[in-house]
Amino acid sequence: MTAARIGVDVGGTKVEAVAIGPDGAELARVRRDTVRGEAGVLAGVLEAIGAVRAGVAPAGVGIGTPGQVQGGVVRNAVNLGVTALDLAGAVSARTGLPTRLENDVNAAAVGVHALRGGDGPLAYLNLGTGIAAGIVIDGRPLRGSGGTAGEIGHLSVDPNGRSCPCGQRGCIETLAAGWAIAQRWRRGREHPVREVFAAAPGDPDAAEIRDDVVRGVAAAVRALALAVDPVAVVLGGGVSRIGAPLRDAVREELRTSAAASPFLSSLRLEDRVELLPADAHPGALGAALLAG
Repeated sequence: MTAARIGVDVGGTKVEAVAIGPDGAELARVRRDTVRGEAGVLAGVLEAIGAVRAGVAPAGVGIGTPGQVQGGVVRNAVNLGVTALDLAGAVSARTGLPTRLENDVNAAAVGVHALRGGDGPLAYLNLGTGIAAGIVIDGRPLRGSGGTAGEIGHLSVDPNGRSCPCGQRGCIETLAAGWAIAQRWRRGREHPVREVFAAAPGDPDAAEIRDDVVRGVAAAVRALALAVDPVAVVLGGGVSRIGAPLRDAVREELRTSAAASPFLSSLRLEDRVELLPADAHPGALGAALLAG
């Protein structure tokens, strides 16, 4: 049987698993609906692993999950309905495979790094319901001393701005997170950020929200670039799915805001902003790469 590593990406709506060979090539992929709660999440992960391990000889499992990850335990994963779960320990006990647990954005960042190729530090900016970044240096995710490296969404850029659920005011999330956009744009339900960008040319309210989104994403890119100096900041997540209009607006904001600063202009931050390809699935891939 083919040697393989298995990666699982646990999300609020789906559990996705892949098996990859020694060369990183995908051997199998499955997707299952997420069942909330500790028992449901564990069962979904085990089912997905079972589906992709058929016909391969797995050496280990990597799992990316939202929430606070410490060792093999995930805590306070609100969108999964998980308070505390020793996910790595339970999966290892049931499968007989060494299992590694990682924050989902960190795992995705490793996957993005592999898909993109090239050398140098990379930042993956996940623009979803919340905002967080995964930072990859020398092919490994940067976690920080307590696992909170990359929580860029709670960087306050306007002390007099809107209240954030974290207790601060003017966090980047209050400008550009999916929850903040939906809270301000009450006219549609399908994809608020897409509707906002479409309406902005003739609607002052939509234009204000769009400009805040762009300003928030640009602030996150600027902070990541100045802190880590990555070769690229790759935009992903649900808010980024509007594609080029967001990327181009963020690039223009970075270019314009740097005009008065020879230092910032010299960094050409706008050239570092990239979009995750729409058909990319980096989460499970990154988790698999971290398994070995």
